[in-house]
Amino acid sequence: MTNTGTTLLAEPEPGIASFRAAMGVFPTGVTLLTQGTGDELIVMTLNSLTSVSLDPLLLLVSVKKDGRMRPRVARSGSFAVNVLAEADRELSKEFARPDRAEGVRAMRLMGAVEGVSGNALLPSATAAFECRLHAEHEAGDHVLLIGRVVALHSAAPDDRPLLFHRGRYAALS
Repeated sequence: MTNTGTTLLAEPEPGIASFRAAMGVFPTGVTLLTQGTGDELIVMTLNSLTSVSLDPLLLLVSVKKDGRMRPRVARSGSFAVNVLAEADRELSKEFARPDRAEGVRAMRLMGAVEGVSGNALLPSATAAFECRLHAEHEAGDHVLLIGRVVALHSAAPDDRPLLFHRGRYAALS
């Protein structure tokens, strides 16, 4: 690794703004987390997706503790994660809004299809993971949902994922 001459500065008691800014230097993919289909569909934009285990296949997403998604996932015991392609930027923005579309309107906006888990899948996604809820863990103002992958969908290997970095959308060069 090459040292670029940058000096890290210590912040003894970091605040929310500086924490968010520091986390923003870590580029992430952008996903749509879905639960249900048709009239029952809820969707949210999410960039907290982590691979947890290969045996069994487990992944982790983080949702607000008091948000709409958590009780729906807990009740149904399932969810899907759709990894967005660069072309899906507008969907990312739509489902990040507090007044985002739900139900049939959300299905139409996504052009969604129902997966084997009963959750909406985005046909244009670069990958999609259908999960059964394996565990949930409270963590501050969020809940970590660990899903056991029961179905996996992959797109063409040359599809470019939608990225987020420093508070903006980014692209692979």
